[in-house]
Formats: sequence, structure tokens, C-alpha cells
Amino acid sequence: MPLPPRTLNGARVGITDTTLRDAHQSLFATRMRTEHMLAVAAYLDRVGFYSMEVWGGATFDTCLRYLKEDPWERLRQLRATIVNTPLQMLLRGQNLVGYKPYADDVVDAFVHRMVDTGIDIVRVFDALNDVRNIERAAESVKHAGAHLQGAICYTTSPVHTIDGFVAYAKQLRDIGADSICVKDMAGILAPRAAEELVARLVSEVRLPVQVHSHYTSGMASMTYLKAIEAGATAVDCATSTVALGSSQPPSESLIVALAGTEYDTGIDVRRIRPASSILKQIIDNTPEYHNLIGPLQVSAEVLTYQIPGGMISNLRAQLKEMHAENRLDEILSEVPRVREELGWPPLVTPMSQIVGTQAAFNVILNERYKNISNEVSNYIRGNYGRPAGTIDPKLAARVLNGEQPVTRRPGDGLEPGMPSARKAVERFGGDEFDAISWALFPKETESYLAGKA
Repeated sequence: MPLPPRTLNGARVGITDTTLRDAHQSLFATRMRTEHMLAVAAYLDRVGFYSMEVWGGATFDTCLRYLKEDPWERLRQLRATIVNTPLQMLLRGQNLVGYKPYADDVVDAFVHRMVDTGIDIVRVFDALNDVRNIERAAESVKHAGAHLQGAICYTTSPVHTIDGFVAYAKQLRDIGADSICVKDMAGILAPRAAEELVARLVSEVRLPVQVHSHYTSGMASMTYLKAIEAGATAVDCATSTVALGSSQPPSESLIVALAGTEYDTGIDVRRIRPASSILKQIIDNTPEYHNLIGPLQVSAEVLTYQIPGGMISNLRAQLKEMHAENRLDEILSEVPRVREELGWPPLVTPMSQIVGTQAAFNVILNERYKNISNEVSNYIRGNYGRPAGTIDPKLAARVLNGEQPVTRRPGDGLEPGMPSARKAVERFGGDEFDAISWALFPKETESYLAGKA
């Protein structure tokens, strides 16, 4: 699927609206209900966005786990309501919308049903920037006829460089990417670095480039401007009601900033007001959102701990349930140490959860690595892919116990997941969509189907 023409001619910049996915994932732990999305979806559809990100990421399991909603039905209703704007989703490569690699047949089934249900643009990333974890999903997206956007997980560390990101983007191009996204999940991409990276991607990879960032460090709007000047064709923003903090920059501000320039978005900023006003009323009248929304101020500490927006909101919510909110600063300080010891993985799902959980164990148990999580063990064994750097030898030896880490593609060797999932949902009268949900999240899907029955 090609990009909308207005983002290809160099005269205008497209805006992807993240209100219905990453904005609420970053600000209030992905808890926005479908009914509230539908209340504003048609208004957002009339704005003239390049695309609307409405699905994927943590929204899938949150629907089942916390909201007791069907994520597939959410997508159907959004597609029926949003008729003018391409729908976009975030896919975690071989991990799909989960936290571990799934078998290839599950990847194929998920992607094809997702595209058939209404997704036009699929942004695919791997937490380790390991292209092997993207290949199967990319093949499925292309076969299903959707636009494949390959994402670079941007991070800073002693082992990450502009050269490395450009080389990875070329790998994404070679497996069929229609465009490239610079995914700055923690809001740490500085304006000058964005300018250099985007300029090199445009000139060397020769695909349209989109930039995604978070406002956590306060740099995102400046970063977007420099990226646009360097040739980015689209950027991600949120309606001002759910912007700033660990969310994205506000759409309205960028639209006005670019108005009358060669990068004019062509959007009348007044078109966003109805959705912004309705969404404010919804949030004001929904107490469970109030209890989850974190502070919206800039946090320069993110430049050190690099935790993405969605992880911060969920970690805060989990610590509140454990009555351990007072340990948050200690955990955030522990994150960079754990990250270095694990070979500098980019902190994006599932690596942000893996590193963050181990940091929490280290702090709350008052002893570092007293409890090594199963996920950290599997990561050290190579089951998530290739680390960017070298894992601490003592930690690796403790986990491997004389064995060697695997070097195969993480999706290889996994038993097909769909046959058993289809059989499991039979007793609930479940369909293929339910079977896919079961293959991804069996406990949550069983609970949901039992309640529905």
C-alpha cells in the first residue's frame, strides 16, 4: 500500500494521530475503553491526518486482561467509524502484540486477519533491532497487501551508532519495507541527531521516513522540526488533551508551527477542537483514568534511564498496587545498570519490561539478582534474538551454567500454535479470531470467553 501522495511530493508533512493507541498507553496505562474511542473517532477522522494509530502495542492484551473487551471487535468498530483515514497499528515482529516469540503460523494468522479487518499500515519493530525477528511478519504483511513500515528502535549506548541504524534500515528495505520509521520510544532523540539520522536515511535508504517520539524529555517538538527539515515525510502526534508528558507532542502545536511554510500540513487546526473537547470531558468524568494518569511535566532523567512512555505508566500502576510507589526512583536508577549488564538492549517492549522487572526485583528484594526472572534467563540464552552488546560474563555464566546461547532465529523450532488454539476455543463456540487471541494470551482469552459465555 503506498503512502498518501501528499507526503511524497516534498511539499507537505503528514501527521499520524496516536490518540487512540500510544497516547493513552503512555499516559494512563492503555486503559482507554472502546466506547470512549468511538466517541471521538469520527471527529478525528475528519481532520485530515496521514494515518491514525488505533491498534497494536499493549492495547490487545489490555483489552482482554483489564477491560474485558474483544480487541478484534474494537478494530471492527473503529474501521466502521473511521472511513477517510488509513488505520495504522504497531506490531512487535515475531512477538506480534505479546512479550515473547510466537510460531510462524500464529504470525501469519494474526497478520492476515488484522489486515482483513481494517489495518492499512503496519509498523513492525524488533526490540533488539534483529531483522530475523521481523522477516516473517514482514512477509505476511506484504502478502496481505498492507503497507509495511520497518521501524528502527532508536537508543543511545556505547554500541549504538548512526552508521548502525542506517545499516539496519537497509536490511528493512531489503525485506520489503515501504517506508522507515525512526522509533524513539523514550523521547531521547536529540534534534541534531535526528537531523543527521533522517538525512542519511533519506539519501542512503531512499524510502519515505517517519519519526515517532515521546515528549518525556521535552525535546520531541524540536526533534520533529529538525527531522522534517532533513526530509521526514511524517511525524507522530497526539490530540493536545492526551499529549505531552510521556505521550507525543500535540498535533495542534505542530500544525500551527508549520503553517505557511514549505512543510505546511494542510490541516485546519480548528478541526481537532471537537475531538479534543469531547475527550477532555470523557477523562474528567472517568475516575479510573484519573488514578492512572502520571505527571505531565518534563523529566530529564529519562535521558539516563530511557524507559519508554508506556512502560513508565504501567510500572507506576503496578507499584501502586504493590504499595511500593516510594521505590520508583530507586528502580529507575537501577535500570541503566541492568541494561548495561544485559548488553545494552534498546528499552522497548518486551526488553523494557524485562529490564524494568529485573531492576524492580533487584531493588525490592534488596539484593541484586537474588531472583533472576525467567525472561532475563531466556534473553541470555538467546531466545529473544541477538544482543547489541556483550552480556556481563558473570551473569551469563550463572544463567547458562556451561551451555552456549542459541544462535537460531527465535521463531525457528517453535511448534505451530494455531491447531491447539482452534481446538481450545471450540468449547466456547469461538471463531478464528478467538483462536488467534488464545494462541497469544490463553489465560486472558479463556477468562474473557468464559465471561462472554
